[in-house]
Amino acid sequence: MIQVVFNEASSTDLTVLPKLTQLEIVSEFQSLVQNLDQLDPDRFGRLTREGQELYRFRTKEYRIYFEKTGDGVKIHRIINKNSLKDFLFRSNLPTVEDEELQKNPAFWELIDQKKPNKTA
Repeated sequence: MIQVVFNEASSTDLTVLPKLTQLEIVSEFQSLVQNLDQLDPDRFGRLTREGQELYRFRTKEYRIYFEKTGDGVKIHRIINKNSLKDFLFRSNLPTVEDEELQKNPAFWELIDQKKPNKTA
């Protein structure tokens, strides 16, 4: 069993969701990351910045951004796909592609936030 750790922002992201949604997201995520060496590219994207690898997992209406650790994964953010679309629009990004996101410093600021703001 892998260890799943939530940082402060992702913990807050999760706790504001309805309990049933929380359980569905965590359950689906845990079952899919059991083999971190063979992540399905249709469900998991990869972004990099200065040697840091961040992964994106799509589940229903949410995107989970996490990194691999020695014991498992550390979740950085859980973002509603509509909030992400709004972020992309405000950042003038033409697409949701991971390649475009990883080039945008505002995206990394969103990921690195200690506490989420109300729009994320």
